[in-house]
Amino acid sequence: MQVLLTGNRGYIGTVVTEFLSSRGIRVIGLDTDYYRDCDFLDLPEPVQQIYKDSRRIEKADLKGVDAVIHLAALSNDPVGELNEQWTYDINYHASLQLARLAKEVGLPCFLSASSCSLYGISSADEKLTEEAPMAPLTAYAKSKVQCEESIRPLADAKFAAVFMRFATVYGVSPRLRFDLVLNNLVGWAYATGKIRILSDGTPWRPLVHVKDIAQALWCVLEKPPRGGCEVFNVGDNNANYQVKELAACVQKTVPGASIEFTHEHGKDARTFRVDFSRFHRTFPSFRARWDIAKGARELYEVLLQKKLRFEDFDGRRFTRLKQIRYLLNQRRLDEGLFWRH
Repeated sequence: MQVLLTGNRGYIGTVVTEFLSSRGIRVIGLDTDYYRDCDFLDLPEPVQQIYKDSRRIEKADLKGVDAVIHLAALSNDPVGELNEQWTYDINYHASLQLARLAKEVGLPCFLSASSCSLYGISSADEKLTEEAPMAPLTAYAKSKVQCEESIRPLADAKFAAVFMRFATVYGVSPRLRFDLVLNNLVGWAYATGKIRILSDGTPWRPLVHVKDIAQALWCVLEKPPRGGCEVFNVGDNNANYQVKELAACVQKTVPGASIEFTHEHGKDARTFRVDFSRFHRTFPSFRARWDIAKGARELYEVLLQKKLRFEDFDGRRFTRLKQIRYLLNQRRLDEGLFWRH
């Protein structure tokens, strides 16, 4: 099988590339590569690398491909709010255009990365299924809702559209990020000895390790739906946590670290617990192989090995918003977020 993987040089994409390649899947990578100088570990190489913005994908880029895994996006709330139009152009309009091209060339399966953040907020005693109402609070989450709603009508008996609503991701990656909650807490603990919680610690978040996301995508490729539209929450029912629970886990992992509540964000409005039963029923071979204790320990040990300094941890290499701002300030990106070269 040969797969076009957009966003293959990102935080998730690098791990997915390595995982799928190790299982005999030929990965063609497509990425504009905003984070080309942000490596943490050696990057895995696909069988072919296309350096291109997802807004400029053509039919020729889909030649010889059996399926598409679409990860390319502006990846979090702070970047999404830097310029909301960029978020809608990349996360929504470009995704819809790619899905249309995939259908036009006769591809049977289009896998699109979505997010549990589109649920926005729910009561603490409720676990949200895929049928729960969507209540996106940010441009990033709204763009994911628009993406799903616009692509869904394309699905038919010959074209399967699969939306993977990932829980909040954590774990080591060749393109590591510290702007993800568990990674951030471990990074602060390692670099400063303090575990900084910007809220009051009560919000709920579902978490999933980046390698378990790669495994989930592989499960769908191994058993793809035969047409129609499928929506899956991707994570584990035992992995819904309050932020203060994550902090307690990190405190056990990093010797001498203390917890500090800054309350900069007050009581974070985004809070939701998610039900992942549908994916586990549909793909019984999937098992979450990681939990937060194992993931926090893995990350801490790698940071020790790499001897990461505070200025590295706090710099642009590992925070997407800082890197995008740097590229704009250096005039390497234009007003549309395209490379100037």
